[in-house]
Amino acid sequence: MPRSVSPEPRRRRSRSRSPVSRSRTSKNDRERDYGRDKEKERRGRQDKERQRSRSRSRSRDRRERSRSRDRDRRSSKPSTSKALAPRPRSRSRSRSASPSEEKNKPPPPNFAASGLLAAESNNFKGIVLKYNEPPEARKSLRNWRVYVFKDGKEVDMFQLNRQSAYLIGRDKIVCDIPAEHPSTSKQHAVIQFRQIWEKNPETGKDKGIVKPFVIDLESANGTMVNEEKIPTSRYYELRSGDGGLLIHL
Repeated sequence: MPRSVSPEPRRRRSRSRSPVSRSRTSKNDRERDYGRDKEKERRGRQDKERQRSRSRSRSRDRRERSRSRDRDRRSSKPSTSKALAPRPRSRSRSRSASPSEEKNKPPPPNFAASGLLAAESNNFKGIVLKYNEPPEARKSLRNWRVYVFKDGKEVDMFQLNRQSAYLIGRDKIVCDIPAEHPSTSKQHAVIQFRQIWEKNPETGKDKGIVKPFVIDLESANGTMVNEEKIPTSRYYELRSGDGGLLIHL
């Protein structure tokens, strides 16, 4: 008896993709995702630009409305300012001033030192002193003396080692060395000790030496040293042995 032969079942082929096709698919997916992200970014930027333009237009509208309100308020208020008449233009710019204008023209301001402040600071018992000591004023370390003679006789002597300046004159309130002669001014002259820098010839260095000077305070009859009249308002050096310090002519 013949046997029944059944056909063999067909084997399904495996549809596993090759590595090349897999890589192509993943690359296409990445490109698709990248394009989507780019599109989202572009749309987001467009939305931001729209929002900015809307906010700008709103702020512009608010400013315009506030300006219009201010204009309406100003127009509603009554104007109290007087209308100023226009100034007539001068025909010639280089016009010379008339003599009357020159007379009425105020003098220019003078910013020079008036001396009032110095007079207030240099005041002693209500009397304004005519002299101020210089910055180089120093006390003498040597015992200088001034001898006063009258009719060839010594009548008084003053030591000049207690202070740096000595005022000579008729005003006994402020003068250190009073002189009662009628030809002497109230504040006649000053004996001033000053520190002078001289170069030492041996060492070549500067050395400070205190020396006496006399200065005439623009007196009426002037000051004489060794029978020679000295200039006013200038320091004149006194040397040891000068025997003729005269306060009058």
